[in-house]
Amino acid sequence: MKESGLIAKYYVDAYKVRGQVTIERTTKEFVPIYVLKIPEVQPATLALMDQIREKILAEVAIKTAELLEPKAFEDLKIKFFERSYALLRRELTNETDEVWEFLAGMLVNEMLGLGKIELLIADGDLEDVVINNAEEPIWVYHKKFGWLKTNVTLPTEAQIQNYSAIIGRRVGRQITTLTPLMDAHMTTGDRVNATLFPISSFGNTISIRKFRRKPWVITDILENRTVSLDIAAFLWLAIQYETNIIFSGGTASGKTTFLNVLLPFIPPNQRIISIEDTREIQLPRFLHWVPLTTREPNAEGKGEVSMLDLLVNSLRMRPDRIIVGEIRRGEQAEVLFEAMHTGHSVYATLHADTAEQTYRRLINPPINVPEPLLEALHLITVAFRDRRRGIRRIFQIAEVVPAVKDGESKPFINVLYRWNPAKDSITKVKKSIRILDELKLRTGMTDHEFKRDLKEKIDILKWMYKKDIRTVDGVGKVVVEYYFDPNKVLNVVRKNQNPTLLIPPSLLKV
Repeated sequence: MKESGLIAKYYVDAYKVRGQVTIERTTKEFVPIYVLKIPEVQPATLALMDQIREKILAEVAIKTAELLEPKAFEDLKIKFFERSYALLRRELTNETDEVWEFLAGMLVNEMLGLGKIELLIADGDLEDVVINNAEEPIWVYHKKFGWLKTNVTLPTEAQIQNYSAIIGRRVGRQITTLTPLMDAHMTTGDRVNATLFPISSFGNTISIRKFRRKPWVITDILENRTVSLDIAAFLWLAIQYETNIIFSGGTASGKTTFLNVLLPFIPPNQRIISIEDTREIQLPRFLHWVPLTTREPNAEGKGEVSMLDLLVNSLRMRPDRIIVGEIRRGEQAEVLFEAMHTGHSVYATLHADTAEQTYRRLINPPINVPEPLLEALHLITVAFRDRRRGIRRIFQIAEVVPAVKDGESKPFINVLYRWNPAKDSITKVKKSIRILDELKLRTGMTDHEFKRDLKEKIDILKWMYKKDIRTVDGVGKVVVEYYFDPNKVLNVVRKNQNPTLLIPPSLLKV
């Protein structure tokens, strides 16, 4: 066996700083090593960069809004880069444009970002970046190779805490010895959790769950076989006609991603309120959407805005659809199910591995939803992650069927579709007892019209996949056109015509 071996090699860029990534296997380590290499900077140049950093921070006033708003933050980066570049060019007269740009980019990443960690965040093949303490290297979760140890370290525990505080301040969160736990998100949308010693016994930690820069759309998950055409069309119909759905699954199984993928099927003339602890929901810009986010109390214990507060408040905002990031507590769930009973269409995520487990979690502590309320829930979709093969699949689609036993309401789960891991296919398990009849009742469609509607949706999805429509706005535009003029869309689809007949070219650009 070789002492070491190269598994993969590629490059990543973070604001003018290019790094080389190699993934290497060695007998000295239990896992492959993610090696990040960037050009070495001489001590004298580093000292000069420190002086330039101090000079820029002293002369450029930073407004709070520039740190909070993504567009303003990008403009601030440009301002810092241009000033850094000008000063470096004046001080290092014998260097090239390439070197000046590289050094200026490093300064921007350090002043407005997380230094070398920015290169890890910029790597599109990574899903997670985690810092366990200052004594050991940073770890990353690679889409293809799983958990990898890196050659990147942070010098001190204070540096880790400083990075946590920087992330928190930008979204109105704080992390201190009194509040040693923090959930937040970065301007890129990446989700961050941080803890401080001694809550985390080995040292301060930061866990970054990366947010996909190009949002997943229905054609992406059709291509990777997460879901079949039949089920995609069925769920499109269910979303269109306002059924209530819970998206469950294990950690990193793709439940929130799947929810995001289906939301463009909501008609654009309906008002949507989303409620989350940290922002993960990402809707297309053409939808009538108001995102709400919780807020932690300040050091004096004041100013908290809980998910329950937002949920109760959302009912006064005239919503047609309500989206809840994750159900965790009984009060949230009870208000959520009351919203279903009062005619609002509701979607939420929940940690559970099967439809049956989802039901049990809802009716048992700590959530404790009264069983009669569960009759308002129509569907449960369960996402699954096969770690051995590195794939994600929709594991189950189930309906909640109202029933009465011994004079009491006892809804039960009827699994309609289940993934077969041996064949890697999603197959029908049982006939619908509730959802198809309810959809027909809501729409007034006959059996023939219902089948025709599903067939139309399958044809449109197949056409979008063949035409490689991979943007949220592109998919959304086709759906909107279909709602307003179905014959026009079906004519384009059945003649296999160019997408630009329905979608402006600007909406097709990734």
